[in-house]
Amino acid sequence: MANLIFHGAAGEVTGSMHLIEYKGRYIALDCGLFQGRRAQANEKNRNFPVHPSKIEAVILSHAHIDHSGRLPRLVKDGFRGTIYATPATHDLAAILLADSAHIQTEDAEFFNRKRRKNGEPEIEPLYSDEDAVRTMTHFLSVSYGRTLDIGGGIKIKFSDAGHILGSAIVEIEIPSEGNERPIKLLFSGDLGRHQMPILRDPTPMPQCDYLITESTYGARVHDNPVDMKEKLRDQIQMAVSRSGKVIIPSFSVGRTQTLIYYLHQLMHEGRLPAVPIFVDSPLSVDATHIFRAHPECYDTEARNMLNKMGDILGDGCCRFIHATEDSKKLNDFNKPCVIISASGMCEAGRILHHLANSVSDPKNTILIVGFQAMHTLGRRIVEREPEIKIFGRMYPLKAHIKTLNGFSSHADTVQFRSWFSGNGTTTKQTFIVHGEPEQQAGLVTLLNELNYKNVTIPKMGDTFPLN
Repeated sequence: MANLIFHGAAGEVTGSMHLIEYKGRYIALDCGLFQGRRAQANEKNRNFPVHPSKIEAVILSHAHIDHSGRLPRLVKDGFRGTIYATPATHDLAAILLADSAHIQTEDAEFFNRKRRKNGEPEIEPLYSDEDAVRTMTHFLSVSYGRTLDIGGGIKIKFSDAGHILGSAIVEIEIPSEGNERPIKLLFSGDLGRHQMPILRDPTPMPQCDYLITESTYGARVHDNPVDMKEKLRDQIQMAVSRSGKVIIPSFSVGRTQTLIYYLHQLMHEGRLPAVPIFVDSPLSVDATHIFRAHPECYDTEARNMLNKMGDILGDGCCRFIHATEDSKKLNDFNKPCVIISASGMCEAGRILHHLANSVSDPKNTILIVGFQAMHTLGRRIVEREPEIKIFGRMYPLKAHIKTLNGFSSHADTVQFRSWFSGNGTTTKQTFIVHGEPEQQAGLVTLLNELNYKNVTIPKMGDTFPLN
C-alpha cells in the first residue's frame, strides 16, 4: 500500500510539496519555497518531512519558485536522487534557482543584521549559488506524453498544463498488490487557462483514482483573456496622449512574455503609438530567450505567427536591457515609453527604481497585470495609498493606477468546471491544495456539484492511504 503525505501548499498557496511513500521509498511531487513573512517562511523552508537522503526522486510540475525553490536546500541537506521535469522546465529552473540563491543570500543578511545587534549567532543562507548549480546536475528531462518507469514499477507521464512554459499535469501509476491494476494518482500542478497566448491549452483531465488539484482561483471568474490585448493597447494610448510613461511590474516568467507577445502583435499591426518599449529585468530577458528556445511548447497560433514573422517575442519591437548601466540610463529617459520590469509584486528588483521615478507624476500610468499579495508594495499601490515607501523614502502616489485582471495564468472556476467534468464518479478521493480558504471552499462546492467523492482539504503533515 502507498501513502500520500502533504508537506506544503496545504491550506496555503506556497511551498508545494507532496510525498508518495511506497514500500519504504519516498517520491516528492514538487519541492517549492514557502513565501510570505520572512521569519515564518525561513523556519518552514529549512525543514523537510523526512531526511532528504531518503527521498529517491522529485517530480517537478513546473519551474515557478513556489514549486521548485526548495530543491537546492534538498540537495544541500543530502538528496542524491533524480529530479524529473520537462525540458523547458529544466531550462527555466536553472535561471530561477540561480536568482533565488541570490535572494537567499540577501535574506540571510537581513536576519543577520538583527542577530548581530542582539549578540546572536549568524545564520547561513537557505542555500548558495553553488547549491543551485549542483541541483541542476540531478535533473532528467522527460518530454510531454512519454511514459517513464522511475523504478520499482512506478511510472510517470507529463501532459500540458498550459500554465507556464514547460508546466505539466503529472500522472503517476503506483503498483498495487497482487494482479490488480495500478493505482492512478493525478497531480494538476498549476492548471492554466484556455485561449491564453503562446502556450497550448491544458490537456483534458485523465481518469484517476486519486486527484491532487490546485485551487488558486477556485471561487473566481477571470476577465476574458481575449480582451487583454485591446485593454493593454488602450492604456498605452491614454498614457502617451498625456505624454506619460506606462510602468508595468511583471512576473519574469510567463506574464512578461505574454505582454511582449501582445505588444509584438500590436506593433506589427500598426496599432501602437511609436514609443520605445523596454524590458528591464535580467531574469525576464533570460526567460524570454528560453521561451524562444522551446517552440515545441507553442500553440498553433503562436507557431503560425512565428513562421510568418520569424519571431513572436519582441525582436525588433522591444529593447531588452540586461546591464545595470543601461538600466540606470532609463532614469533620465523623460519621453513617453513602456517599461516592463520585475518583480511583479514590486518587492525588489529594478521596478523599484522605475516606480520611484514615476509614481508622483500624474501623466504616468502604473499598470498592474498580476496578483498583489497582502503586505506587498504592489498591494499598497493597488489600494491607492496616498503615499508609498520606496527605498526608505515616502513618495506621493499621483500616477494613474490601472489593473488588468485577465492576464492570470491560473484556471478559474469556469476552467475548473470544464476540466473536472466527467470524472467525478471514477475518482475515489480528491485533495485540494495550493489555495487560500475562500478559494478552496469554492472548489469544494464545485467538486460536490460534479459528484466527486471524499473531497478533502489536507493540512500540513496529513497522511492518507492510496489503495
